[in-house]
Amino acid sequence: MGQSVAYEDVTSDADVVAWSREYCRDVRREWGVDVRFDLVDWEVSTRAKRRAAAVKRPKLPDATVGDPYDWAGVDGADGRPLPCTLSLTREAFEAFDRGEWEATLRHELVHVEQYQRDGTTDHGAAFRTRAADLETDVHCPTFADPKYVLSCTDCGGLVARRYRDCKLVRERARYRSDCCGAELALD
Repeated sequence: MGQSVAYEDVTSDADVVAWSREYCRDVRREWGVDVRFDLVDWEVSTRAKRRAAAVKRPKLPDATVGDPYDWAGVDGADGRPLPCTLSLTREAFEAFDRGEWEATLRHELVHVEQYQRDGTTDHGAAFRTRAADLETDVHCPTFADPKYVLSCTDCGGLVARRYRDCKLVRERARYRSDCCGAELALD
């Protein structure tokens, strides 16, 4: 793949976008991803703390994954999908190795492909199948340390990572692990 900005030379947010955009175009060409990049805006988030990237899109209440969406009925769409934004997290780019970042981008391309076809996206069966086709995971690797880690008191297995105080953290005595049905410990 002929990148105009070498991965190891990425120093700015503009470089992150340029390298990622070019990589995604190569993926579209080489892996047959059905994405219109003229309808994708790109940004780099410095605020995101947990997600490596995200597809920001309008919520269409009648859209369902697996059912092609009728974009002709949407104001301003002119029969084509409304634009979405691929938001990349700078801290994730810096924490991941190249393979992890490429897998993250392929993951997000599945979301863009689903959104442009179906008007929505999720991590369901169709996503898992397409992610496997693109040799990526359903969940991107973590790059930030969670504030709270909940584990099973019986087997010690990881139950959840939380980055802020929430009901699960505060009321963990009310919940049980899926693995053993045991109480949750806060590590």
